[in-house]
Amino acid sequence: MPNPQHALEMKAVTRRFPARARGAAPFTAIERLSFHVSPGEFVALVGPSGCGKSTVLNLVSGLDRPSDGDVFLSGAPVLGPNSAVGFMLQKDLLLPWRSIRRNVEFGLEARGLSAAERAARIERELRRCRLTEFADRYPHQLSGGQRQRAALARTLAIEPELVLLDEPFSALDAQTKILLQRSFAATIAASGITTLLITHDLNEAVAMADRILVMSERPGRIVEEIAVALPDRDDPMARQAMPGAAELVRHLFHALHLDDRIDA
Repeated sequence: MPNPQHALEMKAVTRRFPARARGAAPFTAIERLSFHVSPGEFVALVGPSGCGKSTVLNLVSGLDRPSDGDVFLSGAPVLGPNSAVGFMLQKDLLLPWRSIRRNVEFGLEARGLSAAERAARIERELRRCRLTEFADRYPHQLSGGQRQRAALARTLAIEPELVLLDEPFSALDAQTKILLQRSFAATIAASGITTLLITHDLNEAVAMADRILVMSERPGRIVEEIAVALPDRDDPMARQAMPGAAELVRHLFHALHLDDRIDA
């Protein structure tokens, strides 16, 4: 039985795909994968390339279904796309013909909200994501970091129970990435929204998460769970400066056998 106190729960989930070539065996992306995320918790999922991290996000969002096992949101089974889940990718996917204000409104238009309620949510998220002065500009008039903040505002405006972040900073330059991590961390901490982050950046995982789940090589399983017992989750720069952060990154480096790859 699912635990209704968990915001997200995956129970013994396996996802197999048809063979890629004639005569080949089916392709298993993840196998008997189990974990949970508590309400308001920020969990990072790390693992080697091809271990099934994106498969996990597709299953949690309801864009895909498990071959075996179950996925639950607040105790209810995920049977398809769920309006309680917000999804952010590497690309901001803003609509170029809409202003930033109208992009933030996009996810609200099919929800039966009054014009006044839509306007209130839009202004709240523009203010929270520090975009008020850019509200009437178009995506091509904004920097990469500003567009990602607009994508976050659009996601938060629908008031999701769970936000899925799939490498949202990986396409940014180093300076913008640091600033945006800080902005996202503060915004998500203030909102109290449950968050699952997929990342290859071990420093990012330590800097932003309450807990880190380490996946194995394909087929992916959870092989280690690490509590990030450090303060300042809302300020990644401050957290990364702590001695304990470097120790956790080193631990993750060894847990993922990255030192073996360097020696090879």
